[in-house]
Amino acid sequence: MKKIKVMTVFGTRPEGIKMAPIIKVMEKEEKIENIVCITAQHREMLDQVLNLFDIEPDYDLNIFKPGQSLTEITIRALKGLEEVIQKVKPDLLLVQGDTTTVFSGALAAFYQKVKIGHVEAGLRSGNLYSPYPEEANRKLTGIMTDFHFAPTEESRKNLLREGYPEEKIFITGNTVIDALKYAIKEDYSFQLPLLNKLDYENNKVILLTSHRRENIGKPMENIFNAINDIVEKHQDVEVVFPIHLNPKVREIAYGVFKDNPKVHIIEPLDYEPFTNLMSKVHIVVTDSGGLQEEAPSLGKPVLVIREETERPEGIEAGTAKLVGTNYENVFKEIDILLSNSEEYKKMANAVNPYGDGKAAERIVDVIINSL
Repeated sequence: MKKIKVMTVFGTRPEGIKMAPIIKVMEKEEKIENIVCITAQHREMLDQVLNLFDIEPDYDLNIFKPGQSLTEITIRALKGLEEVIQKVKPDLLLVQGDTTTVFSGALAAFYQKVKIGHVEAGLRSGNLYSPYPEEANRKLTGIMTDFHFAPTEESRKNLLREGYPEEKIFITGNTVIDALKYAIKEDYSFQLPLLNKLDYENNKVILLTSHRRENIGKPMENIFNAINDIVEKHQDVEVVFPIHLNPKVREIAYGVFKDNPKVHIIEPLDYEPFTNLMSKVHIVVTDSGGLQEEAPSLGKPVLVIREETERPEGIEAGTAKLVGTNYENVFKEIDILLSNSEEYKKMANAVNPYGDGKAAERIVDVIINSL
């Protein structure tokens, strides 16, 4: 029997994390020939994921360059993927999420008339410039997609509103929940001594992440100033901030936090230590998309420091709250979760709408049954 040739394309750490469970399922599937191609839009951070999940790419375009523009990423990924697709001739090209690699991968496949599967399809913020360029990347990819793997009912409704045929949309859950099963360990020991020394039982440790382009500048200063004042008000609160590599983010962070002994700025963490840290903290304050899905499955309330989110399911379910970037609101909402145990329990115990850890199996089943 001829195998279905499925080529997965990804380039960043979040994509790698969410694509890894699908690759691991396909590796065991006799009906599928599994081909992995990475653009390495991110390099070091992506390599960490490949090592953790024991994935050996068949093709590595290695397009990463410091300070490269969105145009440069698109051109280099598109050209490299064209050559690989022409060589491999896949039956299906699988992309995940909303990065420039995703859009370039879908466009390269479309130009070669190869079917496209979009994992985590249908997320929408409603603002084309927030998140930027991710919102546009998702919508542009959708136009070319043959199989829309929507993580939630809300995502499915978004796609239906945009006119995509119902028979091409499949609700699967989000593969990020599948990935957590690989990473979380009860007796995990961190390489960074600071993270082992923190008193997670008796203190309230906040995990902070902030890197969005649209937050750089005054919004980020507002957020960081609110954090500073929170740790001053609450004696039992400490903050861990794995800082992004973006020099603009670093400049603002070091300028605001200076030598605050209760705000621990650390270098970015690999996926495994990061998720294990997330499992130990009290709350998560973030402008990330993926953390809005991951943290609730660990029982951690999420405060989203953005003006819009393309993941409204968490807001509706009560696992996350959209707090914006205004100083007063950020301070108030963190303060409520630290001071009001009932409000905290309400968020911590809400049911995660993003799945049950079997999304990868559902996606592979659809591929086999359809092709």
